[in-house]
Amino acid sequence: MATRSWWGWGTVEDAVTGAERAALTKRVAALLPDADLSVHEAPDPRDLAVPEPRVQLPDSLAQLGSHDLVDRLAHGHRQAFRDVVRNLLGRIDHVPDLVVRPHGEQDVIDILDWCARTGVAAVPFGGGTSVVGGVEPRCGTEFAGTIALDLGRMNTVAEIDRVSRAARIQAGILGPALEDSLRPHGLTLRHFPQSFEFSTLGGWLATRAGGHYATVYTHIDDMVESLRVVTPVGVSASRRLPASGAGPSPDRMFLGSEGILGVITEAWMRVQERPRWRAGASVVFDDYGRAVDATRVIAQAGLFPANCRLLDPVEAFLNAGTATQGGVLVLGFESADHPVDESLRRALEICRDHGGTAPDDVRGSEATAERDRSDTAGTWRNSFLRMPYQRDALAAQSMITETFETACTWSDFDALRAAVQAAASAAFQAAGVTGLLTCRFTHVYPDGPAPYFGIYAAGQWGRTVEQWDEIKAAVSEALHTRGGTITHHHAVGRDHRPWYDRQRPEPFAVALRAAKSALDPAGILNPGVLVDPEKR
Repeated sequence: MATRSWWGWGTVEDAVTGAERAALTKRVAALLPDADLSVHEAPDPRDLAVPEPRVQLPDSLAQLGSHDLVDRLAHGHRQAFRDVVRNLLGRIDHVPDLVVRPHGEQDVIDILDWCARTGVAAVPFGGGTSVVGGVEPRCGTEFAGTIALDLGRMNTVAEIDRVSRAARIQAGILGPALEDSLRPHGLTLRHFPQSFEFSTLGGWLATRAGGHYATVYTHIDDMVESLRVVTPVGVSASRRLPASGAGPSPDRMFLGSEGILGVITEAWMRVQERPRWRAGASVVFDDYGRAVDATRVIAQAGLFPANCRLLDPVEAFLNAGTATQGGVLVLGFESADHPVDESLRRALEICRDHGGTAPDDVRGSEATAERDRSDTAGTWRNSFLRMPYQRDALAAQSMITETFETACTWSDFDALRAAVQAAASAAFQAAGVTGLLTCRFTHVYPDGPAPYFGIYAAGQWGRTVEQWDEIKAAVSEALHTRGGTITHHHAVGRDHRPWYDRQRPEPFAVALRAAKSALDPAGILNPGVLVDPEKR
């Protein structure tokens, strides 16, 4: 059985080592020859000074709790670059007093009741893959203690309605287990974020996660039929319906609420037939502006590709091994009902009209057939899945390797990208680092793309967290100033609060604070996320 890393991404067995690490180091050294790429190892977690638990569960709940040191440490951080580096340095400032694992909904009710009575903060915890401080228990000293409410034991597909093509699924189920349960029925949720292997349905819902697919069902919101949520004042259970015009949607209040209003325990989710046909290609461009235009036309043509991921020239070179002046557009189509070669043909025609070429890697087949992964698309896909592990390896070598994402209109993209580039360059200089900025589109809509930026910079060991914080603040300010969103699918958490507070309309902020006060009168649920905690 694989062992989860306590300090970084994924499993210990899949960490970057040996030849992969040597090749990665060589590639980075070629781009940033002055970088100090000495390897720093993570400390033994049992050597870290961690305060003893301040609270103890009552006898009726005691069997649900854990005060194991490594268990607490693993629930005291998330998976952003700054978390990984702080862990490597042994700087873990916020650790829950207990990890509590309910078996079912009644346990959740009883736990929240105890927390409200005793003034203990509860941080709902799914897979712990947040990259924005969403599960780090920075709850302040005004609480008697803090628990990580881990829903991992609530992990089954409880019911399938094959006729309506829906499934009732518990919130703590991990992505692979969810798909394994649906596969025998020929169904799929078709939601594959990069964190898929280690994240949960409840986490996707609470953060309005975005999946791998570029169009149509891009966010988890679109797949929700109904929700069941435990709040400190009662259980909210919406009715199963394909659609309703009965006032504001109750589900919409909890989707994206990041655990501050209640704990999502299960959901009826819309599922789909598993794809049978696929077709794809990688298109190379000599001019980036024309590549962006081609991507826009495809997004507005009603073709609805499953993959429409534009890599800029730096991203294409670093992660797909392709040298090009204008970038690479990775295209993919799929269907459970019919062949999709004609859709790909039309998309390629659009690309050719904008100067793109797809030399020899056009692929079309039934989904059951083995597909060639030797082309640019396959190379990038494999790199995509290894990115978090490689990020950890480079973080241990003093590299600042992190991402941030946004969404904007097509008409604003050029100006936004230029503003981000300028902000990043100035921040590199101010932080005293040499760095690169990359950009790819993760999702595309008829009215705009979701640009996903990458930072690769040679940092100074012991200061890379602070250096990244300077860069992050600068690029976030650029996103906000140019009219982009502070996050398209990474959520708000605690790290994005300064810009989220400025982005949201004030009347909505008033309503959100009122909802928090009404549903969580004691203010115990994930304090500091989305809204400031009330004075206790």
